[in-house]
Amino acid sequence: MSWTNERVELLKKLWGDGLSASQIAGELGGVTRNAVIGKVHRLGLSGRAKSSSSSAKPRRPRTTASPASQSAPKRPQTQPQTQGSAALKMEPTPAPVAEVQPVAEPIADVVPMSKRATILTLTERTCKWPIGDPATEDFYFCGQVSEAGVPYCPYHCKIAYQPVADRRRSANNKTSVAQAS
Repeated sequence: MSWTNERVELLKKLWGDGLSASQIAGELGGVTRNAVIGKVHRLGLSGRAKSSSSSAKPRRPRTTASPASQSAPKRPQTQPQTQGSAALKMEPTPAPVAEVQPVAEPIADVVPMSKRATILTLTERTCKWPIGDPATEDFYFCGQVSEAGVPYCPYHCKIAYQPVADRRRSANNKTSVAQAS
C-alpha cells in the first residue's frame, strides 16, 4: 500500500475530525493503526480536534459527610461464615500454628584459620578469598580447601553468595544500627 495524495488528504481530514488511528486505519483500509500513527507523525499533524466521545464528562460533586460520621471510622460488619446451607453456621477455627524447628548452623559459620596462600600456591581446590590490601606485603589468600569448581571455602562462599533478600536485610540492619548510635 502506498500513500497517495488522496489517501493523505483523507487521513488529514479524518485526523482533524478527531477520529482515532484505529478508526482511520479502518476507513482507509489496507493500513494498520501504527502506519497511520507513523504517517501522522511524519506529516506533523500533532494538533487535533477532540472527538465527542472523549469530551470531558461532568463530575458529580462530592458529598461531605457530617462531622460526627467523619470522626468515627466505619468498621465493616463481619458476616458469619457458612458452609453448604446458610442455616448451618460454622464455628471459627483457629489458624494452624507451625512449629519452629531449631536450625542447625552450618559448620561454615566457623571462621577458618587461613593458610596464608600466595598467588603462586593457589590451586583449583584452594580458597581464593583475598585477605588484606594487594598493595602491601602482608596480602594473602585464604587457602582453605574448597569444593571442585567453587573458588571459595564454605565460609567465604556464605559471604560471597548471599541471596538478595539477605543482603538487603543485612544492609538495613547496619543502617538502622548506625542511625541509632
